[in-house]
Amino acid sequence: MIEPSPDPTLFTAIFEREALKLVKSYDFSDDVAVRLLSHSENTVLLIEDLGRAEKYVLRIHSHRLDYHREDMIASEVAWIRALRRQSPIETHDPVADREGRFVQILDSPELDRPRCAVIFTFLEGVEPDPECLSEGFVRLGGVTAHMHRQVRNWTLPPGFTRPTWSPDEIFANCNGFGPWQDAMGMDREALACLTRMVEVIGRRLSALGRDPLYFGLTHADFRLANTLIEGDSTKVIDYDDCGFSWFTYDLATALSFIQERPDMPELIEAWLEGYRAVAEMPAALEAEIASVIMLRRVAELAWLASRRYSEFSRKTEPGFTANSCRLAEDYLKAFG
Repeated sequence: MIEPSPDPTLFTAIFEREALKLVKSYDFSDDVAVRLLSHSENTVLLIEDLGRAEKYVLRIHSHRLDYHREDMIASEVAWIRALRRQSPIETHDPVADREGRFVQILDSPELDRPRCAVIFTFLEGVEPDPECLSEGFVRLGGVTAHMHRQVRNWTLPPGFTRPTWSPDEIFANCNGFGPWQDAMGMDREALACLTRMVEVIGRRLSALGRDPLYFGLTHADFRLANTLIEGDSTKVIDYDDCGFSWFTYDLATALSFIQERPDMPELIEAWLEGYRAVAEMPAALEAEIASVIMLRRVAELAWLASRRYSEFSRKTEPGFTANSCRLAEDYLKAFG
């Protein structure tokens, strides 16, 4: 038995074999090719139906298996399908097998545990230009507002379950990101500073409350890398972390790992400009943008600490705690 690990070379072949078995239960031709697209939190394979000149992606949940339960993934699929019906958002379409099932279980004897998997349509497009962040944030704000408007008007189907991204869950490691206190460089002074910030964030967001105008289903990983641009269209992918939070958490995730940029105020205003062109931003929610951004920063500390095997973590984590403390000190001066 081979245990899928952070090294994709150890398990890619297993997943490719499982994918070729899986596609036989779908309405594809007999001429299908499979290859690895990416590996991070999940393993993503490209499925090419050569007989019909069509492409799809297969997402296999290869880590955080307790977090990626079948019922939670089915809920994600339900939301994506509702967004496609009830909003102008362009996003990938979950594909059902011949029996109408969207969530598949890969249960090979070569794996230690079953893995959930979903096939989506393939979206054409390119990532936004990182040199034009302000323009990208205006686009992103508008798309996010359309998403939140759909959420406010959608009745959740029975059994719908997704994680919650709030101080209770993030600070207590309920969503599997790991303890933020384990971050590299967390000495006594850093721990004291960030603990004070965590207390203030919790107090302020508790006071803000969870009015449906403020709090609901969010994409929760709205980095520009999870959008694709094709002409004037902005397409949204990767709902893997979607869950309940304050709606400005989507702004906070767009700013993931770049909160120390000197143009942060301009990026926030660009996002708000795009958002307000589509939907109202409640004043009370806007007033706590800084709290939600720093809530996300704590989640990033935890994520990096628990994923030191990844190249991204190895490049990002040195100095991240110290930078977080500087941001925390600024936050506490303004709000603490």
